[in-house]
Amino acid sequence: MAQDRILLRGLRVMAFCGVLPEEQARRQPFEINAEVVTDMTAAGVSDDLADTIDYGALTQELADLVEHGRFALLEFFSQRIADVLLGDPRAVEVTVEVLKLRPPVPQDLSASGVRVTRSR
Repeated sequence: MAQDRILLRGLRVMAFCGVLPEEQARRQPFEINAEVVTDMTAAGVSDDLADTIDYGALTQELADLVEHGRFALLEFFSQRIADVLLGDPRAVEVTVEVLKLRPPVPQDLSASGVRVTRSR
């Protein structure tokens, strides 16, 4: 099987994520980056969207997850994203990176985050 990848880079969302009370009281900015491993051979021949995973549909599903979800840990948030991306049976593996763009620490840290890889 081909090791092709659909890349989702820089999806900016406002989400409830964190263990501190103020992190659960208001949405914060996050950046989502992901790779979806799938075989894109058929789409490369047909030029037909039905032969691949629609990244527009994926980003809408992720936006819906964020809109309706609350997360304490970045690890849990990342797992939920991986679950969405693996929802299409053509996805065989995903790597998800979630960055908290304003981490609540006193140091000058531009982002904190996690990266997980999940397979079928």
